Amino acid sequence: MYENKFKAALAAKQQQIGLWLSLANAYSAELCATADFDWLLLDGEHAPNDLRGTLEQLQAVAPYRSHPIVRPVTGDPALIKQLLDIGAQTLLVPMVDDAEQARRLVSAMHYPPQGIRGVGSAVARVSRWGMRSDYLDVANDEVCLLVQVESRKALDNLDAICAVEGVDGVFIGPADLSASLGHRGNPGHPEVQAAIEDAIRRIVASGKAAGSLVSDDKLARRYLELGCSFVAVGLDVRILASGVRALRAQFGGPPAAAPQGPAY
Repeated sequence: MYENKFKAALAAKQQQIGLWLSLANAYSAELCATADFDWLLLDGEHAPNDLRGTLEQLQAVAPYRSHPIVRPVTGDPALIKQLLDIGAQTLLVPMVDDAEQARRLVSAMHYPPQGIRGVGSAVARVSRWGMRSDYLDVANDEVCLLVQVESRKALDNLDAICAVEGVDGVFIGPADLSASLGHRGNPGHPEVQAAIEDAIRRIVASGKAAGSLVSDDKLARRYLELGCSFVAVGLDVRILASGVRALRAQFGGPPAAAPQGPAY
């Protein structure tokens, strides 16, 4: 019941298909959970999610198979502690540029003596408010840390980041990476795509799980062929925007146009 099945799937080299949630709403999150994606990303970096709103979405998707992953706005240990206490098992932390950052995040995710996570589980949702008497014994094994590589500096340090024990997966952020490489707004640029493919190969070779976000079907399949273990293939906001614009166009509105530009 409490096993981190997403983490287990990554360890077993099972590819996991996900959906990005940026609407910051428990009702729409539950709706998306009915689609049976392997994982759903609750975005706290670029979407207006706060701690209480994230909790509501975790509660909304809990009855469904999709595994919720939370992306905090930053890798602050205090925020990580709060997210874990409200029941998040897997975090995707943005803007990780070197191995030392990754090691600090690993420490923030784990209770002592392995880490620095503060102990307060008895009053938290994660232990069912004390009903899980074994939680402190198994918590360090249940958490899953995914770090985002999305800059030229991070690519330079990629092998060292992958070597950090406690990092379960490395996610390539195409939007920020393209900007860092001098092609802002154009992650499809050949230089950016070459860098992404090289990074995927290096991550997979290290034994860590590789992941990314892409809204292009062909590109998503390409990343999966290269060995990506977790790929988000769409975003709730883009799906809604495309749908409502297409519907209006059917009844005399402006010609429908799919959202342009990169997935993020």
